[in-house]
Amino acid sequence: MNLTVIGAGNMGGALIKGWAKSGKLASITIADKNEALLAQFKQDYPQLNTTTDNVAAVQGADIVVIVVKPWLMKLVLAELKPVLDLERQIIVSDAANFTTTMLAEQLGQQGQYFYVIPNIAAEFSASMSFIAKGEAATTESLRAVEDLYALCGDTLTVAENLIGPGMMMASCGIAYVMRYIRAQMEGGCEMGFYPAQAKQIALQTMQGAVSLLKATGWHPEEAIDKVTTPGGVTIKGLNELDHAGFNSAVIRSLKAGLK
Repeated sequence: MNLTVIGAGNMGGALIKGWAKSGKLASITIADKNEALLAQFKQDYPQLNTTTDNVAAVQGADIVVIVVKPWLMKLVLAELKPVLDLERQIIVSDAANFTTTMLAEQLGQQGQYFYVIPNIAAEFSASMSFIAKGEAATTESLRAVEDLYALCGDTLTVAENLIGPGMMMASCGIAYVMRYIRAQMEGGCEMGFYPAQAKQIALQTMQGAVSLLKATGWHPEEAIDKVTTPGGVTIKGLNELDHAGFNSAVIRSLKAGLK
């Protein structure tokens, strides 16, 4: 598969690194206006093809992934429209809220269009990516996009109206998880651990919780019951979270971006 990525910023860069590390793609071409950034990518991953020319970048690509700011999408698509081969090439928008319908409006109704939202853990093959296909997209094209993003972590193919909630849970949500880890570290420091020790404890605890749920298939409450004893310290801490509105705060944070 020949892949082209337009945009090598934080999200595009994470995807590029994940795909480059996988070693599973025949060719990866990246286009960005930042020459210094391209030079760094070329130094770190010599197998990449780099260019500042978006038009040149899409020549010969099987899949074109566009990862630029949403307000730049129309400009980029207008530049690419004359040279894209919509009968053969798959076009993916990784720009927040730039849907397959918008791609069709800019490029024409008959195209293999996809709207995908990953997260920055893609660099480490740990992303949670949500995939929605356009009306004209084929099952074969969907499989190609699913296989591509699976190189960077888990994927879930959903109706396009669920991309937004998925983005809040996994793309924005990764920041919320970071904030919890930071809070746990701060609590650890207050109780006497050095910051590096508190970070180690918080990260391993988070990793342990994730590994446990994945390995057992348990509902989180089932796992909680395993460590919660009558009159014990765990239930006291859980009740403090409830008193502070922890569950409500998490739910409100997830829904905030959908308003």
